[in-house]
Amino acid sequence: MDMSECVIVVTGLPRSGTSMMMKMLQAGGVEIVTDNVRKADEDNPEGYYEFEKVKRIGEDASWLDEARGKAVKMASMLLYDLPRDRSYKLVFMRRKMDEILASQRKMLERKGTGDEFDDGEMRGLFSRHLAEVESWISRQENMEVLYVDYNEMLLDPLENIRRLKRFLGDDLDEERMAGVVDPSLYRNRKPASATVKEGDETVDDTGDDEKIKARLRDLGYM
Repeated sequence: MDMSECVIVVTGLPRSGTSMMMKMLQAGGVEIVTDNVRKADEDNPEGYYEFEKVKRIGEDASWLDEARGKAVKMASMLLYDLPRDRSYKLVFMRRKMDEILASQRKMLERKGTGDEFDDGEMRGLFSRHLAEVESWISRQENMEVLYVDYNEMLLDPLENIRRLKRFLGDDLDEERMAGVVDPSLYRNRKPASATVKEGDETVDDTGDDEKIKARLRDLGYM
């Protein structure tokens, strides 16, 4: 794909390292799309790098015309709403599920937001969502994807940055990108309190998408 014609979409589950990746791309020389409406806080002290119009992508995608060659952050649930008449390079962040759930739980507690779904249920919902969206991406002719593991990025940033360079182009400044990776921000390493082993959760996929969207709204990502 011609990078000048592609929109770079940094995506994944909430709390999977998407903000860190946006900051890395900006440091490497990629122009980012953000409005700074959502300010840095205790959960994201380096900033969220979000663009509010992303949340309404299904209603208005006109802003994508100005996003070619730039990077924008988007929750993976919203990928389905991307118009098919454009080309996308997806940088899909992965992270250990227990860490994602623990980080989300702390964020909800700080926000004082009630949450009706326990970690065991969310593990099942998110796991099925990831399997479905990754299968869907593989069938899209207008998308290319690079999966980046947050945990591996912290352990070996240079090797992972080189993979990004091969995917996005050799103009990225890998030294500056590596300088963004800050292990001191690697919190929530312990499993969430209601850890459920793979396969132990009760499978009831009725309304899965609505439950995930409810969690995203509680976290401020929709």
